[in-house]
Amino acid sequence: MVENAPLRSLVHKGLTIEGYSRAAVQSYWRIPELKLGFDLGAHPWGFIATSTWFISHTHLDHIAALPVYVARRRMMKMEPPTIYLPESAIEPIERLLKAVSRLDRGRLPCQLLPARPGEEIELSREHVVTVSATCHTLPSVGYVVWDRKRKLRQEFVGLPGERIRDLRLSGTDVTHEVRTPLVAYLGDSSPEGLDQCPAMFAAQVLITEMTFVAASHRREKVHKYGHMHLDDFLARRDRFRNEVIIASHFSTRYTDERIRRILAKRLPDMLDGRLHLWL
Repeated sequence: MVENAPLRSLVHKGLTIEGYSRAAVQSYWRIPELKLGFDLGAHPWGFIATSTWFISHTHLDHIAALPVYVARRRMMKMEPPTIYLPESAIEPIERLLKAVSRLDRGRLPCQLLPARPGEEIELSREHVVTVSATCHTLPSVGYVVWDRKRKLRQEFVGLPGERIRDLRLSGTDVTHEVRTPLVAYLGDSSPEGLDQCPAMFAAQVLITEMTFVAASHRREKVHKYGHMHLDDFLARRDRFRNEVIIASHFSTRYTDERIRRILAKRLPDMLDGRLHLWL
């Protein structure tokens, strides 16, 4: 294995969340069990097998490795990947890939598809992704990955198996779909992007930015540039129902030690132990 980019990982209920994020540097995440990733600011070699990616927005620290990733898969004779991104970004990204292809003298085959707020993206029978609008300095979206199962309708619970079989054979739909939000990815956004998507607060795992933490960085200015402050989390602590909250994308103005020190003072319980600092 070639280790060519920072990588942290956390396992929760059978899901592995791995990646790294630092503001203005690079952001990239992968959940191998779901066969998908978020953002391509860099690309660890071990991520090459993941063929479906969801891009939140087109700042370079979130897309710089997109051509590299596509080229690596072509080089390894893998199928072209599928990449979802804000609809307005598709045409510029196509032009970018054509320019890189001319420079590299190699094809960059991939499928670019729009991620439109309010729409759903089918992954498999078991999983679907919903897209929500976020609030940044350019078009941006967030994503929620849902687990879905078919369960017996309440009115049929307790009936003998033969009766349920007969109802099904007669054309009666005896089941209904039950969805559970598994992983939410905010990307870069001011608090409005979080507030406008209730599922973000309900997902088992929330991957969110917390770009600024110091009192000297005023929330109004932080929000103006489409980011979150520690104070935004304190103001919403009762809304987070997530089992795991990953705080990331910290500003490079802070050392890791300063971030830990501020959090230890302002949020010593780390949201009842659910908050993990991705440093």
